[in-house]
Amino acid sequence: MSIKGAFDKAAKEYDATRKQLIPCFDDFYGTALEIITLLDNAPKKVLDLGAGTGLFASLVAQCYPNAEFTLYDLSDAMLEQAQQRFADTDTKIAYVVKDYATEPIDGHYDLIISALSIHHLSDAQKEALFHKLFLSLNDNGLFINADQVLGETPAIDKIYRELWLQQIKANGVSDTTLASALERMKEDKMSTLSQQLSWLQNAGFSDVNCWYKSLSFAVYSGRKFRGSKG
Repeated sequence: MSIKGAFDKAAKEYDATRKQLIPCFDDFYGTALEIITLLDNAPKKVLDLGAGTGLFASLVAQCYPNAEFTLYDLSDAMLEQAQQRFADTDTKIAYVVKDYATEPIDGHYDLIISALSIHHLSDAQKEALFHKLFLSLNDNGLFINADQVLGETPAIDKIYRELWLQQIKANGVSDTTLASALERMKEDKMSTLSQQLSWLQNAGFSDVNCWYKSLSFAVYSGRKFRGSKG
């Protein structure tokens, strides 16, 4: 099954099971929001890569209600869920079905966000994407990614997975939900955190840092300052 197919199939149940499948949900998204709200100036234009049902974008929109959002996702079914999420809000949003790994990123943004999407890209695609994102950011812009990373060694990664399974089972995840998640995870192409931070630096980003990490769940970011060259 393709990535698009896996997420089209999961679209309606995706939000309902998110907290069960992300034991550190509150800290994971909360840390990303804390970093975003420390920006010197409120972002006017925000891009969400692999926006899915619009969860991350909706959290950012609560902090910056006047910003204009562009949501990219491979799955039109996911974006339909996002449209329903924002239906009763005044948030200005463009919904775009796009493969951001292979297609150009249109426009320039003050803030680029992503959650649980970039880990579907190969190492080479991630590295190339970071260069595209740097060029797509306005001066003083921020890219922040809340995602899953590979353990630095196979032994570490094995422990990540074992502990995650223990935690979600303790959360009461159903066999059906777990099976669906494991099916989607077959499309994962996770890279180590150290690799990704290095790729960001090589792309020209400054202040590259990991702000939060719990097993495979990590929040990291990079800034583009005036005069920086990618």
